[in-house]
Amino acid sequence: MRKKIDAGYKKRLDERIDELRWLYMELYNNEPAFDYFLGMMEKNYLERSDELRKWDKKRTEDENWYADEKRLGMLMYVDSFAGNLKGVRDHLDYVKETGVNYLHLMPLLESPEGRSDGGYAVSDFRQVEPKLGTMDDLAGLSAECHESDISVCLDFVMNHTSEDHEWAKRARSGDWEYQQRYFFYDNWDIPFKFEETVPQVFPQTAPGNFSWCEEAGKVVMTTFYPYQWDLNYANPVVFNDMTDNMLYLCNQGVDIVRLDATPYIWKQIGTTCRNLPQVHTLVRMMRLAAEVVAPGTLLLGEVVMEPKEVVPYFGTTEKGECHLLYNVTTMASTWHTVATSDVRLLRHQLGTVFALPKQYVFLNYLRCHDDIGWGLDYNFLKQFGVEEVSHKKYLNAFFRGFIYGSESRGELYNDDPRLGDARLCGTTASLCGIEAAEYEKDDWKLGQGIALDIMLHAFLLTQSGIPVLYSGDEIGQLNDYTYHEDPLKWDDSRYLHRGALPWDEVKKRKSTTARQGRIYRTIAKLRKLRESHIVFKNDADTWIVDTSNDHVLGIGRYYQGQKLIAFFNFSKYGQTIYTGENEQYTDLISRKKTYADRIEMDGYSFLWLYKEYK
Repeated sequence: MRKKIDAGYKKRLDERIDELRWLYMELYNNEPAFDYFLGMMEKNYLERSDELRKWDKKRTEDENWYADEKRLGMLMYVDSFAGNLKGVRDHLDYVKETGVNYLHLMPLLESPEGRSDGGYAVSDFRQVEPKLGTMDDLAGLSAECHESDISVCLDFVMNHTSEDHEWAKRARSGDWEYQQRYFFYDNWDIPFKFEETVPQVFPQTAPGNFSWCEEAGKVVMTTFYPYQWDLNYANPVVFNDMTDNMLYLCNQGVDIVRLDATPYIWKQIGTTCRNLPQVHTLVRMMRLAAEVVAPGTLLLGEVVMEPKEVVPYFGTTEKGECHLLYNVTTMASTWHTVATSDVRLLRHQLGTVFALPKQYVFLNYLRCHDDIGWGLDYNFLKQFGVEEVSHKKYLNAFFRGFIYGSESRGELYNDDPRLGDARLCGTTASLCGIEAAEYEKDDWKLGQGIALDIMLHAFLLTQSGIPVLYSGDEIGQLNDYTYHEDPLKWDDSRYLHRGALPWDEVKKRKSTTARQGRIYRTIAKLRKLRESHIVFKNDADTWIVDTSNDHVLGIGRYYQGQKLIAFFNFSKYGQTIYTGENEQYTDLISRKKTYADRIEMDGYSFLWLYKEYK
């Protein structure tokens, strides 16, 4: 029987139609295009399965379900984790064992081999890359995840398509209508005007923002790589069809949509083509469409910029945009702190985050699929005599093991010697010195590296928001240097930390002596403590605890009678802290009673001190 539009859909649409129409007409002033947009939404709702509608109902009954202390994410490449989607499904027991209930599958839609940027050059938004499976496999995996209350996140590459996408093929052949979906120019005059104000994303590997299309005999905008053609969202057809693609993926069971390269999607000559007001209009309309068609959906914005540019993508309490954003500055500041053993910048950064409204939910992480960019607050660091270019060089030297005393092992990404602006790659474990210690068979260094790795994960789990593990970090996976031997990968050092999950090492996760077990078992213990104490909720009050020691970070949390003070020693040496805290606490790890006014801490150690008020 053909489904009909129900009262729930009509109610959600009626509540949003005025704002949606106003935003759409402000941007496009095109009534027929808006009518098409509404028809497209209705079509997607009619195609939505009964099971997904039940999932929507469950999620909308508690709008803040994703902001509790029980969320734990894991990010993975399907092929690296288990070969293909069926392999991931076969290993869901392991995902559940780790406590993961937020599964981020890295780009898996059809992309041309060798010209995919790790899956970010999509040639078909409705086909899975054949070697990874089919769309039915994705829907089946999502359905099984939902049965275990696991949400599924997928990247939606909205700024561009592959040059092999059907739209691009038609544009290349001279079809004017499809050329209007991109930015095509007959000569270089307008592109050169853009280049005057638009920064380059990859100045070394893909300089410039435009490429010559020989077949069309025209210039096309390619902000990221020449094989990724920027979409023209000033054309309502592009917005309509891309939103249609997004909702199609939602109908396959994707319930967290990662909007890739969000700040870039609106282009305007004479600007940086970043963070323009129209971007927020587009994201707000996509959210409204999802709330009507697939109300269990969350939008995750990929906004890898400084806090003042990130926060606006949450929108407002009344008119939300993204439900989730990455806490990228805290991630970069954390690794700066590892290299310097000085917590002052991290303390300053967290103070900024703690001052934000509690309804803002960040994704927190130590490592991800990408590089570490050193976008730090250099105005703050300047007071300590830190100069930007020389400091970036120091950080990159430290994490490659080029500084005396450093055991880190990483590699540079997109090195720009002129600006000294290289970024850094490597797994968490290798950056913590575990790889070097195992190579040298030095048990003392290994213990130190594991202590640092665990302390960083404890810090991750202490923050408000959703902690996300990069697949393999739970067992301390090391760098994979085999990418140097693959001609399709050897010029992209990010593959250093994208190696296949070593399942033979996963088997050691229960060991009390092996590195894999020591890390896995401790993270599991911390995760269970986190999910059993409401003080870790996103709504908790948070503050910086003064430790009278610039090597040790102190964080306080309070929620409904539960208080936690946590301390993290970023020095490899023992430290003494003085806090002014004169109450008795329980150490959540050792379960011992302790006072916190004066504490001796071992190198790379941490403390979770807990008190409950009756």
